[in-house]
Amino acid sequence: MNKKRAIILGATCFIIVILGTMFYGYKIYSKVKKYDSLIYPRVIIEDEDVSGKTQEEAKKVLNDKYQSLLQNKKINIKVENKTYTIGYSQIGAKYDIDNSVKQAYDYGKGGNVIERYKLLKNPTVKNIKLSFDYSSNTKPIDDLINTIKNQVNRNPKDASVIKNGSNFVITPDQDGFKLKDEELKKDIISAINGQIGSDPVVQGNMETVKANITKEKLSGINTLISTFSTNYGAISSPGRMTNIQLATRTINGKVIMPGETFSFNGILGKRTAEKGYQAAPVDIGKTTGMGLGGGICQVSTTLYNAALLAGIKPTVRTHHSIPSAYVSLGHDATVDYDGKLDYQFKNTFNFPIYIEGSSANGLETFNIYSDGSLKSKTYKVVDDVVEGGKRVKLYLQTYQNGKMIANELISDDTY
Repeated sequence: MNKKRAIILGATCFIIVILGTMFYGYKIYSKVKKYDSLIYPRVIIEDEDVSGKTQEEAKKVLNDKYQSLLQNKKINIKVENKTYTIGYSQIGAKYDIDNSVKQAYDYGKGGNVIERYKLLKNPTVKNIKLSFDYSSNTKPIDDLINTIKNQVNRNPKDASVIKNGSNFVITPDQDGFKLKDEELKKDIISAINGQIGSDPVVQGNMETVKANITKEKLSGINTLISTFSTNYGAISSPGRMTNIQLATRTINGKVIMPGETFSFNGILGKRTAEKGYQAAPVDIGKTTGMGLGGGICQVSTTLYNAALLAGIKPTVRTHHSIPSAYVSLGHDATVDYDGKLDYQFKNTFNFPIYIEGSSANGLETFNIYSDGSLKSKTYKVVDDVVEGGKRVKLYLQTYQNGKMIANELISDDTY
């Protein structure tokens, strides 16, 4: 009997153990199963506890708490005394909430049932940062910087000079200012962050832009270095006179800086009736016809000779096909805008050149002014007419201290 009772007792204990194990296993399974769709305990994203929440619930909480605040955030850009702003919503700045929630949801779910249960029973804090994402599209930033540039950039103003009687009056140059746009763009991008709080402030800096023509440079214009005149009154119709006077006024007061090139056609442009030019005789090949701007070759010719006497050689120059009445053979310089005949020279001096032109009382005159140190050399134009008066060679002679130091062939023309 005792033996039978022992067997029954043993069986009962076995059954109890089995049932207990099954119950404990079910408890573990139920606990783990419950969190199959939930985030494990003590999981924190930024400072928000998302324990026991589904992914969608966690996303909603984070969107409401962080993303909405981020969209209201802006960057303040200070340039001079103005403040410009660009919102985070404009630049596509956002938190990658989906990725952070997925990290929270996946936490703890990689182990076996026992390992997962132990983590649920004795959870440890898991901190997950909200990852911040900024779109690489910089167009909104570029657009804002362009707007700022249009408002704050100021071009420098060159100094100018006019001749007043025997004196030169110089209006000083003015500095310009330019936004350091590339630097500002880098600073704006660097300031973009996911921190909730005060809006970042970026300082936009300006750089000074100097004028090309300064008062100091123009002060080198102080001395008459050459002059040349031709008479047009006795050989000109009213229309020709008008053309000569108009062209001369256009050139008068022009300043050619060192290294710059003077272009007759570049300054006058196309000769049109709208500009005031009139029809007058012009040389066409070996004959004479009528054309708008007729007579201004006398202007280019007079200037050409004044320039030669200053030691300024032409870079572009063409002679007429027939001799001119107002200048010696070989001393002329014809121009034609449509025919692309131009008179050009380059200022090879270290000082600017000021051209003064006048056409009063039928006398066409050009005076060239520059620095007085250039007077240490003088120039003489000499022609050598050969072959029955149809061919002429023109030489530019340079003198220093009364001695000729150069004799250069300038042209070899046949009429």
